[in-house]
Amino acid sequence: MKRPILVIGAGMVGTCTALELVLRGYAVTLLDRRMPGQETSYGNAGVIQREAVEPYPMPRSAGALLAAALGLAPSVNYHPLFTLAVLPRLWQYWRASAPGPHAAISRHYAALIAHATSEHERLLHLADADDLVRRTGLRLAFRSGKPFAAALAEAERLQRMYGIDYRALDGAELARAEPGFRTTLAGAVHWSDSWSVTDPGKLVERYAALFRQSGGHFVRGDGLTLRQRGAAWQADSMDGPVDAAQVVIALGPWSDNLIRRFGYRLPLFVKRGYHLHYTGGAMPSVPTLDAERGYVMSPQSRGLRITTGAEIAGVDARPTPRQLAQAEASARQLLDLGTPVESAPWMGSRPCVADMLPVIGPAGRHPGLWFNFGHGHQGFTLGPASARLLADLIEGGTPFISADGYAPQRFGG
Repeated sequence: MKRPILVIGAGMVGTCTALELVLRGYAVTLLDRRMPGQETSYGNAGVIQREAVEPYPMPRSAGALLAAALGLAPSVNYHPLFTLAVLPRLWQYWRASAPGPHAAISRHYAALIAHATSEHERLLHLADADDLVRRTGLRLAFRSGKPFAAALAEAERLQRMYGIDYRALDGAELARAEPGFRTTLAGAVHWSDSWSVTDPGKLVERYAALFRQSGGHFVRGDGLTLRQRGAAWQADSMDGPVDAAQVVIALGPWSDNLIRRFGYRLPLFVKRGYHLHYTGGAMPSVPTLDAERGYVMSPQSRGLRITTGAEIAGVDARPTPRQLAQAEASARQLLDLGTPVESAPWMGSRPCVADMLPVIGPAGRHPGLWFNFGHGHQGFTLGPASARLLADLIEGGTPFISADGYAPQRFGG
């Protein structure tokens, strides 16, 4: 058995990291304050986005920025005081979103996304979780012709550059594919290589169950208690102190709070999101992004899940589900939604990095300390691939893809 490793954070990224390491023979303890898959990994649209070969840039046109500032863009909401506090990071994000830097960033991003479905496939088989997965793609639906035409041109570019498949549906074809839609739309781009799951949290639970069956140990505890003990590491759990020779921080949106205690200052921020389920109404046949309104309609085991775009706010700030109300109103124009399942919406936070690339690799100044966080909108998609890359680095061999673009040291220090 290889040296003990502690993985802090039991979302998709942390759970996959712990699983990958235990499958390679390490003695692994996975620690979180909640059970696996009950935080950010529970609340997403449940799409494994193979088509997401380029990260989401910040809009750079004056019109888009003004609409966001005035609260007119349904895909964006913000808390003014928090936005001011993270303005330097948002400025870095804006600069990284320029065409030149974004193209360079996308080359790294696409290299990891290329393995998203294949790495999930490997774990799905081992975890006996294939029943949760639908390989039916993702649709981007458009209400008007000009944005649809632009999306088709973009889809052609992405197919040409990265080899991902799509199908264009005009308004009539989309109406036949989705007879539950109340109105005829301009059309849709159907990305056929993407997958979806009927219960995102349950998929993480299945991976966690495989982790335990493979010899891993899960404990409830506070990852923020992490401390050095000589050449080793220790954190508090409900079962007592957990000691390990190495530790991986995969704490998602709470990672910044922890790494700052060890002197690391990375350009991290969060984008919050909301969802509600609806039952008794119609559902699209595949997850569908209402592209001009900025929300996703995703068929789930609990009903139709409506998920919102990005809210720039603190992790623990009061809920402001204005976007969800807008999304519900827009969705009701398209579908008979039925009735909400929950009395209040779910809210969670996406861990984001100013340059849109996750942070994967050794911390740098602390031997035995590793980072795996900052996946933005794609932690659910990239959990297994990121876990494989980090495990390659921990083992000291040649990683299956270049890790240079994700190294913590790219920010200096």
